Amino acid sequence: MLEVQSLKKKYGRFIAVNNVSFTVLDGQVGILLGPNGAGKSTIIKSIAGLLRYEGGVGIQQMPARDLEAKRIFGYVPELPAMFDALTVREHIEYVRRAYNSPITDAEAAQLLERFELDDKQDKLGNELSKGMMQKVSICCALAIKPKVILLDEPMVGLDPAAIKELKEVVLELKSQGTTVLISTHMLEMVKELWDVMFIMEHGEIVGTFTREQAKDADIEELFFQITGGGEKE
Repeated sequence: MLEVQSLKKKYGRFIAVNNVSFTVLDGQVGILLGPNGAGKSTIIKSIAGLLRYEGGVGIQQMPARDLEAKRIFGYVPELPAMFDALTVREHIEYVRRAYNSPITDAEAAQLLERFELDDKQDKLGNELSKGMMQKVSICCALAIKPKVILLDEPMVGLDPAAIKELKEVVLELKSQGTTVLISTHMLEMVKELWDVMFIMEHGEIVGTFTREQAKDADIEELFFQITGGGEKE
C-alpha cells in the first residue's frame, strides 16, 4: 500500500505541489494524470526520496524513508540513468546485491528475455539507446521484487513490443498484490490498466475516480471533463 498524506513541495515562493493526499491499496494500479507541469513528477520524486517535502509518505504502513520501506520499493524514473562502466547484466546484479533481493538467476534471465535484452547483456551503460536504457531501468526495478513500484512516464521511448510487455507486467504485479503507481500524460497507454485515477492540475488533485465509479466512461472523457482540456475556445 502507498499512502501520501498532505504532501507539499515549494521552490522558493512557488508551490509545485499543494497539500496532496491519496492512497493506492495492495493489488491496485493507480494512475497519476495531468498535463506537463501539473506536479506529477514532483510527487513521484518526493515519494522516491529524491526531493525534500512537507507531509508524509507511507510504504506498506512504514515511513518511506525507513530502510525496510526502501527495500520493498521500486522506482522507474522518467529519464533513465545508467552506470557507464557496468554492463546490462551487471546493472541487474548491482541492484540485486544492493537490495539483497530474493530474485533467482533464472528469474533475472527471464526478465532480460521478456524485454529483449538477453542478447545485450554485455553492452555497457554508455552503449545503450534511450529505449534500451528504459528497459534496463524497468528490469532493475522489477529485480528487487517490489511490494510498491512507481513508474514515471515509463512508456516514453519504448517500442510497441516493450510497451505491450510492460502492460502485461503491470497486470501481473497487480494480480500478485503489488501496489503500482504510474505517472503519465499518455492516456491511451493506461486505459486497460487502472483501478484508481488521480487527476492533477496546478499542483493539486482536482479529481479522483475508481474504475467502478467511472463505469463505462472513457478515461480521456473523464480527464478533459475535469481539466477542461477538451473544450473549445
